[in-house]
Amino acid sequence: MAKTPRLLASAAALFLAVAAQAEPDLEAGAKLFSKCTSCHQIGSNTKKRVGPNLNELNGRIAGSIEDFPYSKSMTKAGQEGLIWTNETLDEFLADPKVYIPKTRMSYRGMKDPEDRLNLIAYLNTFSANMASHSAGDPHDLDPAILALVGDKEYGEYLSGDCKTCHQADGSAEGIPPITGWPVDDFVYVMHAYKNKDRNHPVMQMMAGRLSNEEIAALAAYFADLEE
Repeated sequence: MAKTPRLLASAAALFLAVAAQAEPDLEAGAKLFSKCTSCHQIGSNTKKRVGPNLNELNGRIAGSIEDFPYSKSMTKAGQEGLIWTNETLDEFLADPKVYIPKTRMSYRGMKDPEDRLNLIAYLNTFSANMASHSAGDPHDLDPAILALVGDKEYGEYLSGDCKTCHQADGSAEGIPPITGWPVDDFVYVMHAYKNKDRNHPVMQMMAGRLSNEEIAALAAYFADLEE
């Protein structure tokens, strides 16, 4: 990767500027991803294709899926510290072969920053650790809400609805795992859905039904649930 700090800062600033101007369109992102499916899969029951699966992409070290035949340049990028984040994904998608020379990815690049924003937002819905990136500024949340100490037994009682989609053992079969999440991250995310700061109609509905105390109880339960 021949990226200077100035170029990295410029790309990050551009991504953040676009993100600030427009709410990501997940439906548009899904349509854009349909063009990627000949090489990549995402969601449940993924299989190895020409490219790796993209579940849990945000926060992943580049070239790190076990037994996948990455190019030497992609493996080296990961060994040198490349981690996929909103900003690094934005740079890579803009021009893959410039960002990682000799990558096997034949895609020529997505030139429209808004398209990249929408696609990355869609991919992030399959990454559990986007909790800390997508819930908004934690300081926007009332400190009294964060101070609530959840009742783990009550959280277990409430968790049935969560477990219809999320796996209690922490596995991620297309649905991001929530087992072992830090309490604050869980609370931030649930309130982001409750306040409709995050786009996901089902989660907005589920979170909207919960009181602050119930969210705290679920957070306490899942934080200590053994994987």
